[in-house]
Amino acid sequence: MEEVTCKYCNSNNIVKDGTNIGEQYYLCRSCNKRFNLKDALVHMKTPVSAVSAAVSMYYRGMSISNIRDELKQLYNLDVSDFAVYNWIERFTKDAIKITGNYHPDTGYVWLADETVIDVAGKQYWLIDVIDLKTRFLLASRLSAHRYMDDIRETFKEAYNRAGKMPKVIMTDHLVGYVRAIPSVFGTNTKHLQVEKLTSKPNNNIIERLHGTIKSRTKIMRDLKSPETAELILDGFFVHYNFIRPHETLSKSGDDITPAMKANIKFPYENWEQLIRNSQVAKAEPPPARFDVPHLPVYPISERERKQEYERIRKQERRRQLKLGMPPLRKRGPAKPKNIQVAIQAVRTDK
Repeated sequence: MEEVTCKYCNSNNIVKDGTNIGEQYYLCRSCNKRFNLKDALVHMKTPVSAVSAAVSMYYRGMSISNIRDELKQLYNLDVSDFAVYNWIERFTKDAIKITGNYHPDTGYVWLADETVIDVAGKQYWLIDVIDLKTRFLLASRLSAHRYMDDIRETFKEAYNRAGKMPKVIMTDHLVGYVRAIPSVFGTNTKHLQVEKLTSKPNNNIIERLHGTIKSRTKIMRDLKSPETAELILDGFFVHYNFIRPHETLSKSGDDITPAMKANIKFPYENWEQLIRNSQVAKAEPPPARFDVPHLPVYPISERERKQEYERIRKQERRRQLKLGMPPLRKRGPAKPKNIQVAIQAVRTDK
C-alpha cells in the first residue's frame, strides 16, 4: 500500500477501512478517525487548492463575486457567496490562532497612526503600531474613538507582542499620543511628532499601510458589524505579516515577509500550505513563549484624563469643521420667554 498520512494528526499508522461509493477510506490508528484521499479537508468536498485560492484572492483585494468567477474558470466550481465567505471566516480564525504565539525580533523605533474605516454605516478608528526595522505590524485596534485609553491599550498590545520597550515612537500631532506614550512607557521612550509627509522623518510607512487597508475594505462588503470587521482585519494582518512579501524588504530579489525579517521561523509560505496543515498546526504545541516583563504603572489623575478628553474633543471638532460638517450646538434647559412665565412656573412648583 502506498504511504498514506492521516489528515487529522499526520500519522502514518494507517489501515484501509472499506469503500463508500467507490471511494477508498482509511482508518488512523493513532487518532481513530476515518478519511479518504481526496484533495479536500475533512468534512469538505472542495479541493484545498481552490479553497486556499479563494482566501488568498480575498485578502489580495478581490470581491467575493469576482472570486466565484475565478473559481468557475480555474476549477470549474459553482459555489455560492455564502460558501466562499464561510471558507474565509473559518480559515481566518485558524490562521489567527496559529500565528498568535509568534514573537518578532523587532527594532526600537515604532510608528503609530490611526485611520477611519466605515463599518455598518458608522465611522470607526483603526489604530496601528508598526515596527520601522522589520515592517512588522505589532498591534491593531478597532475603536469607536481615538481617546487616550484606546491608544494606551494599543501600545500595551504592541509591547506584549514585541516583548521589548521602544526607544522612539513616531506619531502625528494627535494629542492623545502626548499623554498615552509616557503613561505606558514612562520617560524611557522618546515621542517624536512628525510634521508633514514631505519632511524627514515622516510617517509614510504606516500611511501606506492604511492606504492598502482602505483599498481592501472598499470591496469587503461583509464589514457589517465591528466583530466581523475585527475578524477580517486580523486576517488581513496575518496576510500582511506572514504571507505577502513586502515590496520594500524584497528589493534584493528574494520574497521577504515582515515575519522573515523579524526572524520568525514560520513553516508555511502561502495560504495553501497554511490551510492544508491547519488541523495539524492547531494540534501542535505553540512555539516557546518568552516571559514579557510587566510594564510599570504610571497612574493618571482624573483631572488629567478630563483635560485630555477635552483636548481630543476639540481636535476632533476642528477635523470635522475642516471636512465641512455642521457645528454641534449644545442644548440646555429651555428658558422662559418672559418674567411672567417664570413667575408662574415658580408658583406652580410650590
